[in-house]
Amino acid sequence: MKYAAPTTIDEARAMLAGDADAIVFAGATDVVPQMRGGRPEPSMLIDLKNIDRLMSVSLEGDTWHVGAAAPSSALTANADFAADFPGVTEAAGLIGSDQIQNRSSLGGNLCNASPAADSVPALVVNNAVAVIAGAGGERRVPVADVVTGPGQTSLAHDEIVVCFELERPAARTADAYLRLIPRTEMDIAVVGAGVRLTLDGEGAVSAATVALGAVAPTVVRVPAAEVALVGSRLDDASLAAAAAAASDACNPIDDKRGTITYRRQVAGVLTRRAAGIAADRIRTTNGQNGAS
Repeated sequence: MKYAAPTTIDEARAMLAGDADAIVFAGATDVVPQMRGGRPEPSMLIDLKNIDRLMSVSLEGDTWHVGAAAPSSALTANADFAADFPGVTEAAGLIGSDQIQNRSSLGGNLCNASPAADSVPALVVNNAVAVIAGAGGERRVPVADVVTGPGQTSLAHDEIVVCFELERPAARTADAYLRLIPRTEMDIAVVGAGVRLTLDGEGAVSAATVALGAVAPTVVRVPAAEVALVGSRLDDASLAAAAAAASDACNPIDDKRGTITYRRQVAGVLTRRAAGIAADRIRTTNGQNGAS
């Protein structure tokens, strides 16, 4: 097995295009354990962490650009990003231990294509877009459309996720991400729930987005839960309706970490709690965070 550390996107792409058995990695926090677990070794490991654009986190106008290989710790340590996207920051801070977060990345978490990836529901509710470099140049794809199944993505072999684009939220908007795990840390989500809300000047929900992880082969958007929340003041009835919709949207599996019935129940509970946290964040900041 060879190791390569290109310094440009074109160089990395050329290496991929020239070797059908080569793979790219950002932090190797997934690929190394997978190989130790029996996954066949690739012919070449291509390290993306020497490419400046993939490692940067910047705000340009009202758009955040998060490099696909930037470590999770670069987000959790960025107060401005965390103010705009506390839910995404929470999700990034749940990817393994502190040491792992100095290597792990949103790009790796997405492209590993695990149904339980923590960052993906948080990115989906914020309408994040993946910028993908390929033979024909760059294309922009909603994060929700990148993963097609467990371990599978819509990327061609010689395509690379360069960065994520997230538009700063409007005023009186906030997000939240919650997950349930068997242990207190460093475990895989049994269920994950991302919620983003916008409240109007009277405190009613004017926009809502809900997405669930670990309850289906890919992240599940829950329009029925969003409908239940919009127009409400997050009273018990609307929250209960949103929770029920989240439970109904699940298509989980039975495994050693949770049964189908348990996961459906937890999905509803986490959706309700995440909605409450997002709303509290808006009220606490009086809507000052986000773009105007």
